[in-house]
Amino acid sequence: MRIVSLVPSLTEAVASAVPGALVGATDWCTRPAGLDVTRVGGTKNPRVDEIVGLAPDLVVANEEENREPDLAALRAAGLDVLVTEVRDVPQAFRELARVLRACGAPAPPAWLTGARAAWTAPPSPPARRTAVVPIWRRPWMVLGRDTFAGDVLARLGVDQLYAGHPERYPRVPVADLLAAGPDLVVLPDEPYLFTADDGPEAFPGLPCALVSGRHLTWYGPSLAEAPQVLGEALRAAPPRM
Repeated sequence: MRIVSLVPSLTEAVASAVPGALVGATDWCTRPAGLDVTRVGGTKNPRVDEIVGLAPDLVVANEEENREPDLAALRAAGLDVLVTEVRDVPQAFRELARVLRACGAPAPPAWLTGARAAWTAPPSPPARRTAVVPIWRRPWMVLGRDTFAGDVLARLGVDQLYAGHPERYPRVPVADLLAAGPDLVVLPDEPYLFTADDGPEAFPGLPCALVSGRHLTWYGPSLAEAPQVLGEALRAAPPRM
């Protein structure tokens, strides 16, 4: 089977479960390391003609990461396109199983079984905390309603304060983020690369947890270790004084 993936987390999942099936992936598909396939552009600007030229049996995509006009163009060219929707952890497991079946995986991979077990009883925090979760700056954008990353954090004891916002990724001035009074600020290293020197300085007096964006936002093999990796990063942020 020949597969093109337009989603980094699905690229990692398919490559691990169906070795050799991938023939194309985006420029942002960085896992697994050393993946040797044709690069077909970005998640938001894939080169449709090149994808068609690869003659895939299936293109896997996501309703949030990929644009509908590109997916429509692939369908119009006669390609089979599977589009996932992932808004919480249980849905991630359902969609991963659907993708891997469609890609011809002979059985659920060990990491998927391990991930299900890991999320059955994730580490319990000493107390629940509230947070704002920036995903971009210039302008500042944060997690809003109905997001996979927000559900991941909630299951680890962190309730993000914009979960009730009408937008999924609202733009919020940093002054308003401070005024919201969070217990901590969660700063992932993707899509914006927040670091110890780029991000925390905007939130003086607030504890900041620098976390792995892959473990916070990807749904694939990283799910198996995400509860431990994220839990440790969140616990490393001291309580607000």
